[in-house]
Amino acid sequence: MELLKTLTERHSSPVLTEPAPTQEQLDIMFKAALRAPDHARLHPWRFIVIANDARKKLGDVFANIAMQDNPDLPESSIQRTRNLPLRAPLLVALVLHYKEHAMVPEVEQILSTGAAGYGLITAAFHLGVGAYWRTGAHCFDQRTAKALHLHNNEKLMGFIYLGTPAKSANPVPPLSADDFVTSWSG
Repeated sequence: MELLKTLTERHSSPVLTEPAPTQEQLDIMFKAALRAPDHARLHPWRFIVIANDARKKLGDVFANIAMQDNPDLPESSIQRTRNLPLRAPLLVALVLHYKEHAMVPEVEQILSTGAAGYGLITAAFHLGVGAYWRTGAHCFDQRTAKALHLHNNEKLMGFIYLGTPAKSANPVPPLSADDFVTSWSG
């Protein structure tokens, strides 16, 4: 797939199945992620690969949080929550690894980490790997951060679900740059 086609046609694949991306594909995706714009070359990101049985353990973390927050939660809701990480054969947790710097505020480091996530999912699309960036309440819960062993200077920015698209993507309506771009003349 050519670069401009990849950039202009990239879409999320919310329904994923086996197989997971190969190690070679993952290496390419991470290489792309590491090319994100990065003021002062701080590399304010890191990635946690969650595969195989680790997805079940993450599901247990999500279910335990849900039960702590709502002890009367029906078993069906607990099980649904437990199964969230099983919606793809492999997950990558995208982590902001904030570094104190006089010239690079946290917001720039957040944007850089987001760009790294975009690089990863765009490379996945280019390789034919389905990708979907998910967040949700569990993503931003400190108990999830603790379970993933995040440090005090780190924040979970999302989970990137990776696998084989289970079906063809629904057509994504084209957007017109005219609807989003204006000129400023001073």
